[in-house]
Order: sequence, then structure tokens, then C-alpha cells
Amino acid sequence: MSFDTIIRGARVVTPGGVSTCDIGIEGGVITALGTRLDGAAEVIDATGLIAMPGGIDSHVHISQPSGPGIEMADDFASATRSAVAGGNTTVLPFCLPEDGQTLREAVADYHAKAAGNCFCDVSFHLIVKETDPVTLGQDLPALIAAGHTSFKVFMTYQGLALSDRQILEVMAVAREQNALVMVHAENEDAIEFLRDKAEREGQTGPMHHARTRPVPVEREATHRAITLAEIADVPLTIVHVSNGEALDEIRRGRQRGAKVFAETCPQYVTLTADDLDRAGFEGAKYVCSPPPRTAGEWDAIWSGITGGDFELFSSDHCPFRFADEAGKDAPGARKSFRNIPNGIPGVETRLPILFSEGVVKGRISLEKFAAITATNHARLYGLERKGAIMVGKDADIVLWDPALSRPIRQADLHHGADYTPWEGFDITGWPVRTILRGRTVMLDGAPLAEATGGHIARTAPDVLR
Repeated sequence: MSFDTIIRGARVVTPGGVSTCDIGIEGGVITALGTRLDGAAEVIDATGLIAMPGGIDSHVHISQPSGPGIEMADDFASATRSAVAGGNTTVLPFCLPEDGQTLREAVADYHAKAAGNCFCDVSFHLIVKETDPVTLGQDLPALIAAGHTSFKVFMTYQGLALSDRQILEVMAVAREQNALVMVHAENEDAIEFLRDKAEREGQTGPMHHARTRPVPVEREATHRAITLAEIADVPLTIVHVSNGEALDEIRRGRQRGAKVFAETCPQYVTLTADDLDRAGFEGAKYVCSPPPRTAGEWDAIWSGITGGDFELFSSDHCPFRFADEAGKDAPGARKSFRNIPNGIPGVETRLPILFSEGVVKGRISLEKFAAITATNHARLYGLERKGAIMVGKDADIVLWDPALSRPIRQADLHHGADYTPWEGFDITGWPVRTILRGRTVMLDGAPLAEATGGHIARTAPDVLR
């Protein structure tokens, strides 16, 4: 056989296990796994390295409308450049319609923003914030047929939160059209009640963002979302689960027979609510929803990761600049936590954090790491050619140096934000080469200059078939 590229001598992580072998690549596709492969224009010596499937981050926010005067820190170029630097080959951003814009118009705008600007592949989730006849009867079915086979509904945020009846209507379309529903599960009425109380009492600093979104508002909404999915008879993904009580609701739903999937993120095993209580305005750097909890919740989330309760480990990358009135320091943000833009950067640091805290510290295997960072994302979201090192799959491969140790530093990162919540966090194990469809797009931490990624239309997830 002849190949464009051979990756030689790596420990290769496949769905069948880990072995030392060569990977043959032809035409952007993996065409052989074996020993002593020969006949390639390019041979990459990967001795001492680990070959993983390219990371799939299925929960990122890029160039998303964020309110009057507020700008997200990443466009598609900076976000996807950061993604490949962190070992990702595919990201799934959310498409949010602006006020007065139809869902199909919003998708067209996102395609225009992404075109020619992506260093990795992308595929869009939809955000459904309206349940009018055009959205449910025309736009959603047409967009699902065009390959946008997943969409998200919110139970929180003014202007986004849907009522239970509206969520059921959206779920009904998902069932009819073979799409997967994702839910942000927090109880908006309870949050507003606690926010108003906090502001009346003068409790307005960043810390009170966490205190007004306590565990019970997530636990209740998680239970309710699963119950609605049972009524509508649809599978469901609960995104960014932050605590053990919400995870217990997912476990109970599964015991009843509900088909519910779960996602968590690095912030829920490394950060705490105390980070929001840093001196001055520093706590604003950590404002996200759900907020980080206590260090005691880390064990609950790790138990879900190691025990198989979480199919997905994503970043929820949602970047804003800190020292910027169009970012975290928005007008009114220092007067009330209510005005602090919600979200933190993380697409570049997701995989190194999990590798260091999970694999290196012996909490999870290499196979589990590959599953929850790539393979399961491809399976749940209909990315048929992605997510695993197997013959016939796209040659999306990341080479890891498991011994490379250094701290996370903002100066080394490639996102558009001006800070990282993990500044100084020590990491052992870094991606050193990212390969997208057979082409190297990152080498030794430096993304290459050419944007070769594109949009991928997805099939119906296999969990719906």
C-alpha cells in the first residue's frame, strides 16, 4: 500500500484498546493500522507519544450575540485556532438568532461568519428561543434535514427561557424529525427570586452570581427537564452538569427508563464558587452558569466521570475579555453581578486539564479519555466520520506528550480573551501535534497559518435510530 502520511510508533488509542502501531493515511482518511507500514511521502516519528482521536468539543459559543454593547471575545478564526492548539479537530458552536431574526436567517449568518475562517471543522447546534408556527413547522424541519440535527433549549435567561409547554412543543418536533434535544437546566423563576432578594440586601458582588444560582435550582430543573422528555418520549442531553444532586436526578431518570445523556466541564472539577469571591472585581473572571460549586462537589463529578454517568466532557467555551467594557467590565457590572457577561474561555485548556487531572492522576484510562472527549461526541451528535482512530474514519489525530509538564499561561494561549481562569494551573501531558483530515494544523503548540476547516452536515444521531 502507499500512503500520503504514516504516523509511526505511537501508542494508539482506538475503541478496541491501546496498542503500539503505525497509522496509514491516504486522502485525508485512515486507511491502515499495522506494524512496519511503508511507502509514504511523509513519515511522522511518534515514538514515545500517544495518538488520540482528535478532540470534539461539542459545547462552544463563538461570535454569539450577547446583548447591547457586549461582544464575545472569539470569532471563528481565533476560537478554532485556539481549539486546534488544544488538541481539537472539531467544535460544535451554538447558533443563536438575534431578536427579530428567523432561525434559518441566523444559520445563514453563522455559515457566513465561519466560511474560510476555521482552523478545525465545525458543525452548528441550533438554539430554539421561539416556538411560533414558522420556527416549529418550517425552519426546524428544514434545518434538521440540512444536517443540523441537534438543538438546545433554555430553562433560564430572560429572552431565552421557554415554558414547560414550549419545551414540550420543541421536543415534539425533535421526535418527529429525528433530532436530539439539549437542555440548559436551571430554574429561571427561582434565580430571579434570589437575585431580587440579593440586590435588595446590597449583595451585588460577583460572588452573588453563584449564591443566587445554588444547587437546588439546577437539581429541580434537571428533574423537570427529564420528566418533560419522558412525557414527550424523546432522548435528552443535560449539558454542563455541575453537582452531585443534579447527577443523581439523571441517574434516577435512567433507572425509570429515560434515555438521558449527561455532559460536564473542567470548571466543575477544578474551580469553586470561592473563585468568584476574589478581591476587587477579579471574581468576574469566573462568572459562568451553572457556577462552580464547592470542592466537595468535585468528587461527585469525578464519580460520574469514572462510573460512566457522563458521556461528554466539553468546555462550554464562552469567552469575554476581562478588561473591556464590551466584556466582563460592562457598564453596570461593578454595581451588580446581574450585569456581568456570563461565560469563561476554555476550548484550548479542556483536554490538557482532563488528561492531567484524569489520565495522569490515574482516575481514568486512555480509552475513557478518548470516549468522553471525542468518540461519544461523534456518536451522540451524528458525526459519522469523526471521533475514533479506525480505518475509514477521517484522519483527525492528536499526538500527546504524556510527560510534558508546564502550567497553563494566558501568554501561551490563542483565544481572543485576555485571561484564563486556570492561570498557573499545573498540567502534565500536552498535545504536541494536531492533524485534521491528514494535514498537520498544530505543531508544538503553534497553530499553522492556513484555515483548512469547514462545516460538516450531520446525520441523525445513532441514539435516535
